[in-house]
Amino acid sequence: MNARNELIDQPVRHEAAAHPAPLWREALRQAFVKLDPRQLMRQPVMLLVEITALMTTLLCFVPGQAVATGVAVQIALWLWFTVLFANFAEALAEGRGKARADSLKAGSQGLIARRQVAPGQYEGIAASRLRRGDVVRVEAGELIPGDGEVIEGIAAVNEAAITGESAPVIRESGGDRSAVTGNTRVVSDWLLVRISANPGESTLDRMIALVEGARRQKTPNEVALDILLIGLSLIFLLVVATLQPFARFSGGELPLVFLVALLVTLVPTTIGGLLSAIGIAGMDRLVRLNVIAKSGRAVEAAGDVQVLLLDKTGTITFGNRRCSAMLKSPGVSGQALAQGALLASLADDTPEGKSIVEYLRNLHPMPEPARDRLTVVPFSAETRLSGVDWEGHVYRKGAVDAVLGFLGLTREQLPEPLAREIERIAQSGGTPLLVCADGQLLGVIHLKDVVKPGIRERFAELRRLGIRTVMVTGDNPLTAAAIAAEAGVDDVIAEATPEKKLARIRQEQADGRLVAMCGDGANDAPALAQADVGLAMNDGTQAAREAANLVDLDSDPTKLLDVVQVGKELLVTRGALTTFSVANDVAKYFAILPALFSGIYPQLGVLNLMGLASPQSAILSAIVFNALIIVALIPLALRGVRVEAADAASLLRRNLLIYGLGGLVAPFVGIKLIDLLLTAVGLA
Repeated sequence: MNARNELIDQPVRHEAAAHPAPLWREALRQAFVKLDPRQLMRQPVMLLVEITALMTTLLCFVPGQAVATGVAVQIALWLWFTVLFANFAEALAEGRGKARADSLKAGSQGLIARRQVAPGQYEGIAASRLRRGDVVRVEAGELIPGDGEVIEGIAAVNEAAITGESAPVIRESGGDRSAVTGNTRVVSDWLLVRISANPGESTLDRMIALVEGARRQKTPNEVALDILLIGLSLIFLLVVATLQPFARFSGGELPLVFLVALLVTLVPTTIGGLLSAIGIAGMDRLVRLNVIAKSGRAVEAAGDVQVLLLDKTGTITFGNRRCSAMLKSPGVSGQALAQGALLASLADDTPEGKSIVEYLRNLHPMPEPARDRLTVVPFSAETRLSGVDWEGHVYRKGAVDAVLGFLGLTREQLPEPLAREIERIAQSGGTPLLVCADGQLLGVIHLKDVVKPGIRERFAELRRLGIRTVMVTGDNPLTAAAIAAEAGVDDVIAEATPEKKLARIRQEQADGRLVAMCGDGANDAPALAQADVGLAMNDGTQAAREAANLVDLDSDPTKLLDVVQVGKELLVTRGALTTFSVANDVAKYFAILPALFSGIYPQLGVLNLMGLASPQSAILSAIVFNALIIVALIPLALRGVRVEAADAASLLRRNLLIYGLGGLVAPFVGIKLIDLLLTAVGLA
């Protein structure tokens, strides 16, 4: 039975950028939905604020209160606003990824797969019913129904629905490019795919779960911070509970509404209200990089990584050897060598051949014959030559021995300058190619691994952050050292084997360091599993993807550097806003405590450093500031604190200065301004 897939790819875009108004409206609606105590259980501090808001609301209807009803109602309203603002921050963070999740869901609904029941026989089945080990056939124009590994065939696959990149990629059985992702489209030929994930376990399912904040699991750092916030809240609850007996012992009485207000302003509501939003926004930044995290621990570990193991090919270098220089034979003009090399490479569609053409076009622009007028001699493993015949002339390029054999020459007959250059290229780890025309040796082309632009600067920035980089390569030590020096890495593992990689990671971990590594082959799986942060390429082998705790859908090894940056931003943002939240409490002592005890101990009036108008105004101003500061910090929580290239001590000093000192000063200024406003409009 042949069942064709009828769905088309859904455009991938972020709702926040395309339709900002609906995002804000939905977040506002969700802020009220999240008032459900069952949902607030995930945020214990805000659950405490909701309980106090409910108590204050009830106290507004109790007669005989020492506080004016109007002031009590205002305090109750601002307590509810505090909870709503925290819920709004979380809903806004969740909404940034919801559009992408909806798009991914839409692309997989109703998808029909062709499951193999016998060789050459297939049955139509809903993709949601596929199980690990099932084999499906996917033809041109059809969507791949689930994550799997190609066991037969070769085809171009459009992964735009997952990665956002429209250029098709080649997937084939065997090798390190055999893995395919569900919800991507085959655009040519056909594939036989063995499904590798049960429903709910695929890359698509993980991505949807990751961008839907409600289903995001808390990371160990968040759990620890939650425990700290709960502990502080219990301490302040105990402190506030003892104030009333103390006041009565002194012959006075404290209004319950004021005690509730004091409790809310003292507990760390700022970080308590923003903690979930910070985590969701951090994971959203990871999703925007097209990286799937199998655990939140991996993202946090990325922020503390001290050693990065990076594969040379494709990460530090472009992967394909490129033309970097040419040297002519004695008696040959540079123009003749350039023309011969260009003509010998015009029909060469390999990356190396294209790089020679690009190099010469930039260096020696010259007329080029139409390709249909050339007789192409393609490269073959037997001849190790390629070139063209044109208007009776013969142009060839290839390996040294192959060209010498084509010309009927020996190594000893090479001109001395050319022989020395060939030896120098080989010793530096490059590849020499000889060029000839009409039986004459024109010169040599130097092909080499080219270090990616800007990679040296990125490594220098990581070094300033205290992260050491280690290049992993199968090259010999001499070649590896040359590339390492050019790229600016700190250390090299040459002639790398799986055992060498694993041993190095274990050694670093034994010395107390967190290690990150990226890889795509089955031989990388042991090291990926051992590393604290293992980033696998999505187009790599199934073994690598299963061993890693992060999967890059774009299959870009340099993404590991961005993951480290996201991890650091996540940790620094939490730390900065926690510092700000705790520092806030100092000003509130000076605002609320003198107001509470002014009738019992008039001497405490000297602590009213802000010169607040009245006890009612002081307490109401502190409550209003407590609510509004959450709103003011929402953009920072979503964007994250920028991590500059500096060591840990410098970052700590900077955050203490900005967020510690800022947390002390901001409430003094904010509460005083709110007090002036409330007094001016007669609300207190």
